[in-house]
Amino acid sequence: MDFDALLWLSFGGPEGPDDVMPFLENVTRGRGVPRERLLEVAEHYHHFGGVSPINELNRAAIANVEAELAKQGIDLPVYFGNRNWTPYAEEAVAAMHRDGVRRALVFATSAYGGYSSCRQYDEDIVRARASVGEDAPELVKLRQFYDHPLFVELFAEATRSALATVPDDARLVFTAHSVPIAADRAAGPPELGGGLYSRQISEAAARVAEAVGVSEYDVVWQSRSGPPSVPWLEPDIVDHIDALHAAGVRAVVVCPVGFMSDHLEVIWDLDNEAADRAKELGMGFARAATPGQHPRFAELVVDLIREHLEGRDTARGLGCTVNGEPCAVGCCAPARPKAHA
Repeated sequence: MDFDALLWLSFGGPEGPDDVMPFLENVTRGRGVPRERLLEVAEHYHHFGGVSPINELNRAAIANVEAELAKQGIDLPVYFGNRNWTPYAEEAVAAMHRDGVRRALVFATSAYGGYSSCRQYDEDIVRARASVGEDAPELVKLRQFYDHPLFVELFAEATRSALATVPDDARLVFTAHSVPIAADRAAGPPELGGGLYSRQISEAAARVAEAVGVSEYDVVWQSRSGPPSVPWLEPDIVDHIDALHAAGVRAVVVCPVGFMSDHLEVIWDLDNEAADRAKELGMGFARAATPGQHPRFAELVVDLIREHLEGRDTARGLGCTVNGEPCAVGCCAPARPKAHA
């Protein structure tokens, strides 16, 4: 079937000090995150002038994709929309409608399944179309890509570069954004037992480690933001560095396999908090780059587009479909807090 455009759908981030708290309130609305925690996270943004790099990183990646589309002779203009900050998805879909776009593919900037990383993007699409009305363009989201060979290859290349800067006995540690345990258990087709997000993270880590030639490694988590009373996926990266030091490990290489780009949570949680803790302990530390702005990442995106246009499916891992059919009812539904008497 023919498509008229590509919507690049992302998370969003503040682009000035006055944006920070409204942005964080957008992100956490309805989640019961204490204001004290928002103020704490806000300081991370203010440390960098109140600007998240994520929008500029997305624009750079989009420019690469536009160049790759032109190179391959695919005529798809690219529109940019976010969930939590300008340019909002609603604005992008309205622009598409004004430009006469009838059907568009959607690239969501997360490689993984789960509620925040997949299902919520589906909700963004529904909300954006509803804001335009009955004549809104049809939007079709491309598949998760955590198992795409180029995704693995680019992380493996970056990990090799990082490993080359530390002692040979450095421990390889993969990180991803933590989520509530209940949310992870709800992720994926119910008949497959949930846990899709954490299983896909582990699968991606295993593929990268194999490509690098490392047999022993760890998968840990970072960036939790919920109330302390809610259990999240653990261990945290900083706590894990403490444990590695206690076990006599002299150096650590961190691969942020759960992230497409070096946005603020990567820069703050890894390049600041984790790196500073390793330095305090006298440990070597290196962090692998994320692949989103690499020119070859644009090849990955265009390959996903070609997959869809040509009706082929090269996914080999833990996809979010059942027997090739669309997501099951209840797949990756948000975990609801229990009512208290």
